[in-house]
Amino acid sequence: MTLPRPNQKSGPLSGHVKKGRIYRSPLAATDLLQIGDWVRDDLPDLLWPVLTLSELGNREVLRFARWQKDVQVDLAGQAEPRIIADGLDGRLTSLDRLVTKIPDARAVIKARAKEHGLLPESVENALASYPLRPGDWLVDREMLPPRREEMDLLARAVFQILRDGHREALIKCLYIWSAVQAGTLSTTPDTIELLKHYPGDPETRTKADSIVRAMWGAQKALLLHKSESHFADAIRWAKVFWGSNSMTSRCMRRREVETDEIELEEGVVDPPNPSTPSGEVPAPGTPPERGARLRRLAMDLLASYVEALETSPARLHDRERQEVHSGLVARAGRDVITALGAPDLWCMEHGAHIVRVLVEVRIYIQWMAQQDPSIYRVFQDYGAGKAKLYARILGELPEDARESDFEEALRELNRLSHNDRTLDHRVVDTRDSFAGGKSIRAMADECGMIDLYRQAYQVASGVAHSEWWSIETHSMERCLNVLHGGHLIPSLSLNSGENVELASSWVDQLYALIRISMQILGTDNKAVANAFAWLDDEVVDGQSAGDPADDSPGGHPESA
Repeated sequence: MTLPRPNQKSGPLSGHVKKGRIYRSPLAATDLLQIGDWVRDDLPDLLWPVLTLSELGNREVLRFARWQKDVQVDLAGQAEPRIIADGLDGRLTSLDRLVTKIPDARAVIKARAKEHGLLPESVENALASYPLRPGDWLVDREMLPPRREEMDLLARAVFQILRDGHREALIKCLYIWSAVQAGTLSTTPDTIELLKHYPGDPETRTKADSIVRAMWGAQKALLLHKSESHFADAIRWAKVFWGSNSMTSRCMRRREVETDEIELEEGVVDPPNPSTPSGEVPAPGTPPERGARLRRLAMDLLASYVEALETSPARLHDRERQEVHSGLVARAGRDVITALGAPDLWCMEHGAHIVRVLVEVRIYIQWMAQQDPSIYRVFQDYGAGKAKLYARILGELPEDARESDFEEALRELNRLSHNDRTLDHRVVDTRDSFAGGKSIRAMADECGMIDLYRQAYQVASGVAHSEWWSIETHSMERCLNVLHGGHLIPSLSLNSGENVELASSWVDQLYALIRISMQILGTDNKAVANAFAWLDDEVVDGQSAGDPADDSPGGHPESA
C-alpha cells in the first residue's frame, strides 16, 4: 500500500493531505483505516471469558486453551476443523453458530467448560442476569435481575479489561489458540516464534500483546470483508447488553466517587445542595428576588432533565444521539444558570450570547433529528478534529512563551481530539459547520425554524458580532456640543441590565429546549413525569406552570 503524499507544506497541519477544507493524515487519507470500538461492539460477545478471567485471574487463561483442545477432540469428524475452531473463539455468538451446525456440541461445550472450571457460580449468575443473550444454553439458570454481587462482578470485569491491555490481549488470543490447535492458523514464522511461549515469557509479553491485538483486529476485518453481516448477531446482542445495563445501574459522576472517598477517609461529608444539578454552591451574586427564583428554577429544570434521561432506558450502544443532545442542552442550561446569577447580563447588550446559544442548540437538535442518525457521530468527530487543530496551533508557541498551565491545556486538547498517539487518524474539517459547511440559517430553513432564526438568532448575532447598529445603540452616544456637529462618542454609562422579563424568557426557552430534546430522544414518559412532578405544584401569577408530560412545551415554568 502506498500512502498518499502530503500536500500541506506549512502551518499547524503541515504533513497532512488536504482536499478542499478537509485535512487527513496520509494513513487516514487512504480511506482504508477503520477505527472501531471493540468494547462497545465486541466485549458483550466475549462476556463469558471476560467475567471468568476477572474471577480467576490472567494466569488461568490457559484453561480456555485446554477447553478448546478437548472440545475439538470430542467433535472431530463432525465438521471441518476450521468450523469447529472458529466456534471456540470465546464469543457467545460463535458458540451458537457452532451448535447450529453441530447440535451435539452443546452438551460437549458445557461439560468441558465445567470440567475446566470455566463456569464458576458467580459467572453463571452474572450471565443469567441478561435477557436475549446468545449462548443462553451455556447456563442452566432462569434469568433474574442482577443483584449487587452480579453488578459488582460485571463492573469489575469491564473496568479491568479497560485498564489491563494484557488481559485484553489474552481474551483476543482465544481465536489464535483455537486455530493453532486445529491446525488452521496461517501467519509468519516470526509471529509463530513470538507466540510460542505466550503468555509465559515476560520478556516478550508486551510485544506479543501488541501482535495479538493487531491480529485480532485484522481477523475481524477479514471476516467483515467476506460477509458484512458476519457480526450482525453480535451487534444485536451488544445493544441488548448496554441497554440492559442502562436499566439496572445508574450513571455515576466523578464528584460522587470523590464524595464516597471523602466519606471513607473523614467519616462525614456536607450534603450537596439539592437545588443544583452538580451539587455545587451557587455563584455569588445578589439578583432581585424574582431573578433569584428564576435561577433556582433553571437549576431545577436542568436537574430534572438529567434525572429523566438517567432514569429512562438508554441506547448505550448507539450512544452518540443522547450524548450530543444532553451535552448541548446542558451547555445551554449552564449558560442560562450562570447568566441568571449576574443581573448586569440581563439585557440584550450583554446577554445576546444567551439568546444565541438557546436558539442555536434548538436548531441543531431539530435539524439533526431529520438526518441520518450518523449525523451525531459526525458532530462529535467535527469537534474532535477542531481540538486537534487547536492543539497544533498551540504547539507552535515558543517554549519560552509558555506559562505554567500551558502544557496541561495542550494535553487536554490532545485528549479531546480522541486521536491515537501512534496512528494519526483524526480528520480536521475546517468548513464552517459540522454539516458539510451548511450554515445554521440553512439548517433552520430545512427544519422549519427560519422565523425563529430571523427574529431571535440573527438579531442576537448582530450584537455578538459587533454590527454597527448594535455598537451605536449600546456603546455610543450623541455628543451634545453643538460645535461638534452631533458626532457619536463612546458612552461611559453602563447598561444597568436587570431586565427580569428578558431573563424569564431565557428560562422559558430553556424549558422548551428540554422538552423538545426529550421528545426527540423518546425519553420514557414515566421517567419524565417523575422527574418533573414538582412542576405540577408550581403556580405563577395564579396560572399553572404546565404539565411536563404533554407533547408541547407547555406554559410558563417560572417558580414562585
